[in-house]
Amino acid sequence: MVWIPGERFMMGSEGPLALDDEGPVHEVSVSGFWLDAHEVTNEEFARFVEDTGYVTTAERAPTLEELAEQLPPGAELPNAADLRACSLVFAPPQSGQRVRGFLDWWRVSEGASWRHPEGLGSDLEGRWDHPVVHVSHDDAAAYCAWVGGRLPTEAEWELAARGGLAGAVYVWGDEKPAQGTWLANTWQGPFPYRDEGRDGHPGIAPVGSYPPNSYGLFDMSGNVWEWVADWYRPDAYALRAADPALCDDPKGPEAPYDPTEPYAKKRVTRGGSFLCADSYCIGYRPSARMRTTADTSLGHTGFRCARDA
Repeated sequence: MVWIPGERFMMGSEGPLALDDEGPVHEVSVSGFWLDAHEVTNEEFARFVEDTGYVTTAERAPTLEELAEQLPPGAELPNAADLRACSLVFAPPQSGQRVRGFLDWWRVSEGASWRHPEGLGSDLEGRWDHPVVHVSHDDAAAYCAWVGGRLPTEAEWELAARGGLAGAVYVWGDEKPAQGTWLANTWQGPFPYRDEGRDGHPGIAPVGSYPPNSYGLFDMSGNVWEWVADWYRPDAYALRAADPALCDDPKGPEAPYDPTEPYAKKRVTRGGSFLCADSYCIGYRPSARMRTTADTSLGHTGFRCARDA
């Protein structure tokens, strides 16, 4: 783990690339803490499962009660017998196929899990040093507790990702690197049809494949999205900026709310992934925020652990 010194910093962004939920920029104070130098790997997660017998969210069928909690009252539920263990796998459309949104490049895959990243028939051979994926927020929190840690808060994560570069657009500064100088694992090529892998990795890369930031942290930009502890609200920063008492070691909102899916209980993910293309999602910026239901697992989402001083 890497020691992240306590600091006051300006959190968020209102720059040209920022989305509405990245602002307003506001000053927060974060106490010093420890953070994993890289994302938790398949090898590390396998030791956790072997020691505890833990079964991830993707490896068990959801219950009707779990589904009902995230749907409007009175919504029609499927038959319990039809529920299956599954996870979401990236499936690029065929060249020339018309796409309308993310549902055209994600598919629900029965059997996909951290053990089978592309679904049944895939395995971890040659990928033990890759970030573990297909883990829900609940799975990530369980692993962190096993090692005596916790998930970082959103404020801790952003402070660490910035590495002392106050207000910078990217974790390495304000400018995109020169062509051929790859500082993060992102998408090159026509999205979502073909990742040309000019950065050396068409898909997830082994941890530590790109230069660390000034704190010695790897992959705070790109590779896989990372769960943090906070509930998601699009107005979380506005609420915090209006109350200075909320700006010291902020823990995030007390409850989630996403107006586009008001019954879904979403947590924040940070850092972007190998699927971040400049033409679609510039989520690999340190201020960028994504939200995902806490029981969802995806083929581009993992985590790292924090510890108190």
